[in-house]
Amino acid sequence: MKKLQDQVAIVTGAGGGFGEGIAKHFAELGAQVVVADLRDEAAQQVAAAIEATGGQAIAVHVDVTQDASVQAMVAATLARFGRLDILVNNAGTTHKNQPMLETDEKTFDRVYATNVKSIYLGARHAVPVFRQQGRGGVIINIASTAGLRPRPGLSWYAGTKGAAITLTKAMAIELAPDKIRVVAINPVMGETGLLADFLPGEDSAEVRQKIIATIPLGRLSKPLDIAKAAAFLASGEADFITGVALEVDGGRCI
Repeated sequence: MKKLQDQVAIVTGAGGGFGEGIAKHFAELGAQVVVADLRDEAAQQVAAAIEATGGQAIAVHVDVTQDASVQAMVAATLARFGRLDILVNNAGTTHKNQPMLETDEKTFDRVYATNVKSIYLGARHAVPVFRQQGRGGVIINIASTAGLRPRPGLSWYAGTKGAAITLTKAMAIELAPDKIRVVAINPVMGETGLLADFLPGEDSAEVRQKIIATIPLGRLSKPLDIAKAAAFLASGEADFITGVALEVDGGRCI
């Protein structure tokens, strides 16, 4: 039997980057996947790619900063698959790498709503479903090495990921009696659509190399790196693991 056979997973921000990698890998491992994204066309393309290779997936529009939208995402999941086992809070954003006082209030609010409020809203609508089903569940928060080892120029973003890590631990303690596991993954800077904003300066081979030089294993992270870690944490192999924030970082946080 495949590792995630017949498990139903919501992956937010699954229209690209880490989320796309997680959604596709989960489907390969037998999960039925809800590809949730603000970008409808991107979500539909990922869901179609999963279906084309024999997997099961639906695309669902979601704005993870809005309560009604997250509620509708969970409702669409139950309507299509009849259950929910895994919620991956992957959708995220950042501000440009820049001096902290150059980030305007609107951008600050957007980053915190997308990266932190989304965890609250996800729990608000997934946890009651997990409790009603009576068999537990798994919440995976995609945090960042920035929550542990902040880089200059990304102060406010780093704060959101520190919050994600702390929330993971707090939620894990509170939800343990319900057999709901809550875990996080801390990727190092990766090959995603947000990379240019993370970099200090223009996206060039020279600038990338400066970042890679701080990663002992000598490369940026890839979506499949994060997907493999998420699959392990979501599976029965990790059924005694909760509250951890797993660094998938090539040694960056050592």
